[in-house]
Amino acid sequence: MSTEQNPESRPRLLIVDDSRMVRASIIKHLKGLYDIREEGDGEAAWQTLVLDHHIDAVISDLSMPVMDGFGLLERIRNARVARLRQMPVIMISGEENEEARDKAKALGANDFITKGIGTAELQVRVESLVRLGRAQQALEAGQTQQLRDAQTGLFSRAYLQSQTEQALSLGHRQNSPLSVLLLGFDDLERYTTQYGGAMVDKLQERFAKLLAGNIRKEDSLGHFSDTTFAIVSPGTTGAASLAFANRLRGAVAAANIAIHGQRLPLTISVGLANFPADGELAADALLARAEERLATVVAGGGNQALGPAPAAVVPVPRAAGPSLDNALALLAAGKQAELRAQAPALAKALYPLLSFLNYELQYGIPMADLERKLGAETGERDPGGGAPSGNQE
Repeated sequence: MSTEQNPESRPRLLIVDDSRMVRASIIKHLKGLYDIREEGDGEAAWQTLVLDHHIDAVISDLSMPVMDGFGLLERIRNARVARLRQMPVIMISGEENEEARDKAKALGANDFITKGIGTAELQVRVESLVRLGRAQQALEAGQTQQLRDAQTGLFSRAYLQSQTEQALSLGHRQNSPLSVLLLGFDDLERYTTQYGGAMVDKLQERFAKLLAGNIRKEDSLGHFSDTTFAIVSPGTTGAASLAFANRLRGAVAAANIAIHGQRLPLTISVGLANFPADGELAADALLARAEERLATVVAGGGNQALGPAPAAVVPVPRAAGPSLDNALALLAAGKQAELRAQAPALAKALYPLLSFLNYELQYGIPMADLERKLGAETGERDPGGGAPSGNQE
């Protein structure tokens, strides 16, 4: 590995160490051979691994703040996703004793290097593990191909559930939302009977392309059933997903799709479930909740999107007693008689304001008598933080 590689074909490494000098030393040994990413602690490294699907191997220190190398290695080996679970990991061994090395090995470390390792030895070890990792990824890719629909290329129901599990796990750790949407055409059976299965298949393919062109890269799109699509959308609130679903409904309803010169009045129905709005549900239960809502919409005639009920809004109690605006309006209308009954309560409500103005503008008006008459507590300071709200002469 003495020749520099094309940057586009370089494997990608994640180097994790709280020492910039150690990271710089390793990068110097591997310069020109790998695309390097760096993190200073295990927690940040884990987030990078989850988001960056192109990392081929990890080189990590054992002793780090926030989350150490043991924690990072354990999380990698216990990941739900095979890409992470099978990630080759090289641990940097410094002054750690044999007990620490044995613990890392038991947790699944593939290899160990010392902080003073030579260039040639480091390159050989990293190359070996990267090849191993890429072979495992190729095997996983072959298995993933079996999880795609041969006609549309979209993911299968089993893969979507796996993606939901991964996104839900990340959502719990990061306290971030997750939405799943199930959607499909209304009256598909009628169109199948009227125009044939081949024509409906083309219609489904066209809808799949519409969906694929309107979702984010981090979203997963696939078949939940023969007639239903699913979208797994991490980091998306229920309200945002519901708005997206309604935009899709509008786009489908406005589409000018004709068969044999006759425009089809197409509509879709959508069922939506969300974490945390639907509570602490497992991935299969979250998908089932979306399926239930889709069935409810279809049973109700379709052409709707149904999600979790919005959180109840607790009204802020209005202040007791009459308002100043209302009192001024009554005076302006000449309705002093109506205002007279409210006068005591209005005076009590306005007392803090009157006390503040009296002090701030230095009117010198005695307030103690009014305070006693209103039954207000004595000895409190005025809202402006000045003298007591009693006699201010």
